[in-house]
Amino acid sequence: MKRGSVNVDIASGSDIGGTIVTPSRRRWRVPKALAWAAVAPFAAWAVARVCGLERGSLPTQIMTATPYAAAGSVVPVLVGALARNRAATAIALVTTAVLGFSVLPRAVGSAETGTGTPLRVLTLNMLFGHAEPAAVMDLVKRLKPDVLSTQELTPGMVESLDAAGIGELLPYRVLQDEWSAGGSGLYARHPMTPLENLFRPIGHNMPAAVINLPGTRPIEIIDVHPYPPLGSQVHDWTAAIGAFPPPSPDRIRILAGDFNASLDHAVMRRFLDQGYADAADRVGQGLVPTWPAGKSIPPIITIDHVVVDQRVGVNEVSVHTVPGTDHRAVFADLRLPA
Repeated sequence: MKRGSVNVDIASGSDIGGTIVTPSRRRWRVPKALAWAAVAPFAAWAVARVCGLERGSLPTQIMTATPYAAAGSVVPVLVGALARNRAATAIALVTTAVLGFSVLPRAVGSAETGTGTPLRVLTLNMLFGHAEPAAVMDLVKRLKPDVLSTQELTPGMVESLDAAGIGELLPYRVLQDEWSAGGSGLYARHPMTPLENLFRPIGHNMPAAVINLPGTRPIEIIDVHPYPPLGSQVHDWTAAIGAFPPPSPDRIRILAGDFNASLDHAVMRRFLDQGYADAADRVGQGLVPTWPAGKSIPPIITIDHVVVDQRVGVNEVSVHTVPGTDHRAVFADLRLPA
């Protein structure tokens, strides 16, 4: 008798004997080693993010992708579960929680609607002065900023903005324009005077000024643009952010510009922990990417910020694409304390 067959008496039509045997099926399983291989890189990322262990240019650049790592960390949880590897699954769950708590608050926000004197700030990196002047002026007319902080501001761009009528809307200025990425400049609706020796700029030009708003005390504004953390410049980038002045108990200070840093960089978090806050983070817009814009791929990382004294209220933050530049403009509607 063959396995799985039945012997039958053909003549009589009666069963002689035998049973039907169904072959057993093998259950497919994910190898346990594969679960550890999936978990390990995400767990290492979580440790580096929480402990601020990024060192050197490449790890520093990679750290800006932490929001995507947080989303991808769900995959090792599933792999560990399929492999029935309890230890790997547990570590994967902890990793996902750590990365999630590092990232998700930026999409929720914590600020209540502020009251007090309004201050509207707009910042834009103009990509060697290639931003379209008409688009910049359209933003200024629509958003009505009290301050426009510009990076990569060239003499040609200054002339183009003047020709477009920026002097009528923002008549006060403190400019350090150059025919390079080093140019920067502040435009304001209210009287503004240069502020010297506030800190030692490391990198591109970073002018600072005092703005005199009606009904409140003077406000300090800094146009931020350190070098990007590329190659050996990572050391200058770290030093530049570390050199920014801490909050002052008797003066409200605001920093706006291209920080070339995200909230996942340890040096940026140390700077904010002195008593500052990222305006976008305060209102749940902290994950909106600002670079690179105008490319074949959409913006993927958030490196342009309006940073405020923690005493400043944040009503709104919005991000705007401007033709001609690879950075998106960041607008913050602030409320100054009495």
